[in-house]
Amino acid sequence: MLKILKIAARNLRRYKRRTVLTSSLVTFGVLAVLLFVSVSGSFKNMMIGQITDSMLGHLQIHQRGYLASIDSLPLNRMLKEKQMKKATELLDGLPEVEAYSPRIRLGAMFSNFTETTNIRLNAVYPEQELQTVPLLKERVRSNSEGGFLKKGEIVVPELIAKAMKVAIGDEIVLVATNKDGSVNGQTFKVSGIVEGLTGPGGRDGYIHLDDARTLLRIEGLEINEIAVRLSNLKQLDTTYGTLDTAMAGMLNKEGKPVFEVHTWEKLTPFFNIAKMIDLMTLFIKIMLVAIVLVSIMNVMVMAVYERINEIGTISAMGTSPAKILLLFLTEGLLLGTFGAVIGAAVSLISIAGLRAAHISFDFGQQKGLILNPVIGWPDILSVIAIVIAIAVIGSMQPAWKASKMDPITALRHV
Repeated sequence: MLKILKIAARNLRRYKRRTVLTSSLVTFGVLAVLLFVSVSGSFKNMMIGQITDSMLGHLQIHQRGYLASIDSLPLNRMLKEKQMKKATELLDGLPEVEAYSPRIRLGAMFSNFTETTNIRLNAVYPEQELQTVPLLKERVRSNSEGGFLKKGEIVVPELIAKAMKVAIGDEIVLVATNKDGSVNGQTFKVSGIVEGLTGPGGRDGYIHLDDARTLLRIEGLEINEIAVRLSNLKQLDTTYGTLDTAMAGMLNKEGKPVFEVHTWEKLTPFFNIAKMIDLMTLFIKIMLVAIVLVSIMNVMVMAVYERINEIGTISAMGTSPAKILLLFLTEGLLLGTFGAVIGAAVSLISIAGLRAAHISFDFGQQKGLILNPVIGWPDILSVIAIVIAIAVIGSMQPAWKASKMDPITALRHV
């Protein structure tokens, strides 16, 4: 085998121009794929981070049926205190759960005493909310110390603040209707302005959960949402399965499940963008396969055609068809390996250069996000393996043709 490897390497050196051109094409293909995977992966991870760490969390728990009517922010599907206690006890027992935040989501009328508009609100406990969605604080412009929200205060969405000419320190009035149909109003002080974020929930304001209970005349602790943050997003599917299975056994008096659990993927349309990025990555890899297959096949076909006399000579000297087949397959293997390894090396250098360049871009309302492309060894090794495998497959037909040549016919070839 070592002898065949030496002969194959020598044959590639004999045709330097063809070898360099083919290897360069393979190198370019590998470079393009790995750069695309690293950049698109960086954008995808950043997008997911902005969505989950700014407003959604990684998982959410509701009363069954709440999500189907979430657009109307219903107050008749609330988790009671006992139900919330069961849910939090389960979350406290899972080591992969880093934090969670109970919420009441409600709609209200927002007035600056001269104009009125509608507003969507998240009623939260500030400390728990910031532990669950840590990027939220970066979106809030606030004068408060030690947190972004206190009782009696409201954080207003940027669009409403601009439209209603509301500034930090101003007083406003919220008017809300509770689940019994009665109306209540309450004065709040504007403690901050929250920057907009593309997607559902990106225009919500924030008040303290205790203030929401007063505004809605809720007795006891009732909520309609628990947002959950995991210590590692890779544990999402496993944790979801654990929670879903455990909560499926928690039934109400009618014998029906009380809870429903949803991952962030079910809560935002941006998951479809993430799937599109994965699909584009797959298409790019298919293009790489096509490039390598065509280029290697073309080179090996030409190699067989130009070396017919040589093939006839070594065959007449007693070289078996199996060794001739192996020789040409080895040449394809070396071409693919050389191009793939060089391409991977150039890709790592290029990715490091992109990181050093600190390229910025905007995502929705978020400005100046820094592109931070990274590539994992599993991606690198998988691309190299694909290229090498396709190089060998592309060499198969020409190698088979060479091994089946009749020595006498081959020696007569001019």
